[in-house]
Amino acid sequence: MTGGDDDYVYDEATGEWRPASELAAAAAQKPEVRDASGNILADGDAVTLIKDLKVKGAGQTLKQGTVIRSIRLTDNPEEIDCRHESIKGLVLRTEFVRKR
Repeated sequence: MTGGDDDYVYDEATGEWRPASELAAAAAQKPEVRDASGNILADGDAVTLIKDLKVKGAGQTLKQGTVIRSIRLTDNPEEIDCRHESIKGLVLRTEFVRKR
């Protein structure tokens, strides 16, 4: 390592060791993910559906008021990864959810 005070962090996306300050700056540039009410969402949040949604490919409808726990943010600020007991790989648009 070089003679600076900068810590290095392994970036899994690129497979490289990068300065922590560089990764912090990149994280600060990520757009905020907001729900239908304008609340900021974060990984691990629980959300509630604000309308009935037909799930393509699953032949099922998720009802308004359904709680989805432990969401994960994606690269797209308008979509979140979700887990539901009957649907694997569920991706929801943020315009249809509200933070609990």
